Amino acid sequence: MFKKINNVKQLKLKANEIRQDVVRMLNAAGSGHPAGAIGLADVYAALYFNVLYHDPKNPCWPERDRIVLSNGHVCPVLYSALANTGYFPKDELLTLRKLGSRLQGHPHKGAMPGIENSSGPLGHGLSIAVGMAIVSKRERKKWRVYCLMSDGELDEGQCWEAAMLAAKHRLGNLTAVIDRNNIQIDGHTEEVMPLEPLADKFKSFGWNVINVDGHNIKKFIDACEESKAVYERPTVIIAHTVPGKAISFMEFLTEWHGKPPNDEQAADAIKELEKQREMIEEEDE
Repeated sequence: MFKKINNVKQLKLKANEIRQDVVRMLNAAGSGHPAGAIGLADVYAALYFNVLYHDPKNPCWPERDRIVLSNGHVCPVLYSALANTGYFPKDELLTLRKLGSRLQGHPHKGAMPGIENSSGPLGHGLSIAVGMAIVSKRERKKWRVYCLMSDGELDEGQCWEAAMLAAKHRLGNLTAVIDRNNIQIDGHTEEVMPLEPLADKFKSFGWNVINVDGHNIKKFIDACEESKAVYERPTVIIAHTVPGKAISFMEFLTEWHGKPPNDEQAADAIKELEKQREMIEEEDE
């Protein structure tokens, strides 16, 4: 099983490395979705380096926790997390979206180790995760299911059908993580299709709800631990994030939802991230 990192400083450094990977990948590809992927770096660092029970050397380990990526367009952050934990060589990251690459613009189950589901059409992931969690509960397994979702995809009715089914089966082994960054491809979520009061909606569907700062790694890990203590209800962690977090010219701007950085922008982003890495290294343990 993968050895967990419990030191928050080291986890912050991993998140910084993931952000740099995403910038380089999307710049090399010349297409893709930077804002959401970069904004989720802290969440994925926390999951893959601390929260999950998994074994990169044995990707099909039956007792592994399952990650279902619903918003498949942010897959560069998933690919980076997998590479940095040892599922495949890091130099393969720069083949993103290339002809014949295993790393396409949306992940495909079976293409490479560590990918639990194919995704692309938004709104399907929670249904897949519910199915997995039902199997785990029925067979009395200890492994958990984590479904990573966007807030924009909650416009899809299928998400709420899956939410009802999860509550019906009392899936305490299911944790959904919503990237609450308030943007989608057509603009701000509250202008396209208002989601608030989001927490109250999930509570009314019978879910345990945790709101958390998605960039506070310790608090996110604590939220995941709390979800494990809830046995009779599924949990949703609403992770409030900033799209393009840590790159000043990307933060909060909807235009970066699906626009890759050019060479100059990528170089500027890496410089910013390198400065932040140095600041993290100077922090007290």
